[in-house]
Amino acid sequence: MAKSVNKVILIGNLGKDPEVKHTQTGIAVAHFTLATNERFKDKDGNWQDRTEWHNLVAFQRTAEIAAEYLKKGRSVYVEGSLRTNSWDDKETGQKKYKTEIIINDLVLLGGRDAGGEGGGRAGAGKSSGMDQRTPEPEHSQAPSGAEITDEDIPF
Repeated sequence: MAKSVNKVILIGNLGKDPEVKHTQTGIAVAHFTLATNERFKDKDGNWQDRTEWHNLVAFQRTAEIAAEYLKKGRSVYVEGSLRTNSWDDKETGQKKYKTEIIINDLVLLGGRDAGGEGGGRAGAGKSSGMDQRTPEPEHSQAPSGAEITDEDIPF
């Protein structure tokens, strides 16, 4: 069978605070929406804005982190996969569908003003511990005018 890929990458803003519930076995599940925006010129040359809304679901530790740190309007980076569920509407008998993004990785964007203690990352039930700050520029150790030669390369 040929390899297949189901991967979604989004950067957007939360449309509402996450709603967290727990399964009967105690697993945290967070549901929330994310808005992504697109700007384009129409046929008359006028700028138009289009917002796409995405339904997201996080489980376990990622859900707990979402509940603690995410608030409406917060910018986030999300990686996940698409899952579509279907059911029969009890009133009309029609088949209904809902597509959600199951989160594998969640990165909080923005700084303290965005409602958190700087950027942070959560994914697959664990924290990556990676420093998300912008590195300080390094100053060259070589004296000005010094030329790097093949002897200076360590491999």
